[in-house]
Amino acid sequence: MTLSDTPATDRPTAEGAASDLADLVAQTARRIRRGSTEHLAPLGVTGAQARVLRTVSAGPIRMADIAARLEVVPRSVTSMVDGLEENGLVCRRPDPDDRRSVLVEPTAAGKGLLARLHQARHASAEQVFAPLDDLQRAELGRLLGRLCGGACHEVAGHRDADRKGGR
Repeated sequence: MTLSDTPATDRPTAEGAASDLADLVAQTARRIRRGSTEHLAPLGVTGAQARVLRTVSAGPIRMADIAARLEVVPRSVTSMVDGLEENGLVCRRPDPDDRRSVLVEPTAAGKGLLARLHQARHASAEQVFAPLDDLQRAELGRLLGRLCGGACHEVAGHRDADRKGGR
């Protein structure tokens, strides 16, 4: 039975359908976060720290730029970088072009961890999206990209960087 075959009284309202979709997206996001947490724990990093490490993987970047790319407040980035630095995965240095800024870059250990982070991220995502075939995944990606609008370029950029860098 298709939606057009369903009596109008049994169809969800536009408001109800939107709420149901929001609930499904939120539930899926929670599943992704839980899976990510499980896969990242053995590597000694949180999901937020993994995002920062991926963001700095291309080379030195200002703390403020990390915050902007991750769409978080700068204080959050400071905490995340503190943890990564304590674990020897990133280092900070003064920005030669702006004395007020600090640059963050991965250490050799941080660069070495990137491939394992990519594997953990892939395994986590695979658990959630396993029920979907390639066409369904592509369609879901297209629809979510449409919902994200311009904000999704950052996600695609990370995916492309992961592929090119072998991470």
